Amino acid sequence: MGLLDLHLKLKTFRLRRLLMGGEGDDKGKTASGGKRPSWMMPAVSHGYHVAEDRSFVAALSRGLELEPDKVVVQREEIQENELWFFGVFDARIGDGVSKYIQAHLFDKKVKESHMRKKTEDAIKRAHLNVRAKIREAEKVEDAWKVSSATAIVINGEKLVIANMGEYKAVLCRDGKAYQINREKQGGIRRRWSRKFIPGMNLQLRNLLSLANKSYKCSELVVVSERVESDMEFLILSSIGIWEVMKHQEAVNLIRHIEDPQEAADCLAKEAVTRMSRSNISCLIIRFD
Repeated sequence: MGLLDLHLKLKTFRLRRLLMGGEGDDKGKTASGGKRPSWMMPAVSHGYHVAEDRSFVAALSRGLELEPDKVVVQREEIQENELWFFGVFDARIGDGVSKYIQAHLFDKKVKESHMRKKTEDAIKRAHLNVRAKIREAEKVEDAWKVSSATAIVINGEKLVIANMGEYKAVLCRDGKAYQINREKQGGIRRRWSRKFIPGMNLQLRNLLSLANKSYKCSELVVVSERVESDMEFLILSSIGIWEVMKHQEAVNLIRHIEDPQEAADCLAKEAVTRMSRSNISCLIIRFD
């Protein structure tokens, strides 16, 4: 590279930093103090795959009537803020969560200063509301079995993730897989342990162990993250993926695939090849 080329690249870099607001300014503002236009927002791309033919196989294997999962991808602009809503939901939830989000977040025209807090509240209430309605409609107490994995990306810079039941959200940071769970949320997970009850008989231990597993499956976990340079992509997926591969294994399988649609196809097809017995659906969100 010649000296002239290097000088031009340096001038271009400085001009770009000036337009983006410089080092000391808000990443979402221009140098003039105005809101950064959408074409200057960090890019977010996505792809998804739902193996609908696997629902029949899963139903036979479990003796149930299962329907394909529902995948939702929605883009909204609220007062110059760009929001992407992504979700993978089991058939019992359907579009219940997305309808709640639309009514209580997107249609409310939330101010930017309240955006992340309102988003966290809306996504949490949406899941709890849907689960309560399922419990009431079906007159059963096993509504904890409903599952979903969702994410909302705000201006390509902030990320709110939620998962419930057996579906998972797995984040790839610099090639490493991180599951979004209760530890990540910073809350306290309820645990039963024989260490705290000396002399506990085996039957009671098994009963408490089952209660602990049911509790963990019923958890709704909501976390917020800042989209940083080491974030590569996020996987939202059904249990069918994780029955046949580990988190890091899935990340390694698709990390080299830049097109998120190709990555989603690859991940789902690999789960089919490995004979997963559950619904197979996945949504890949790449941060470019």
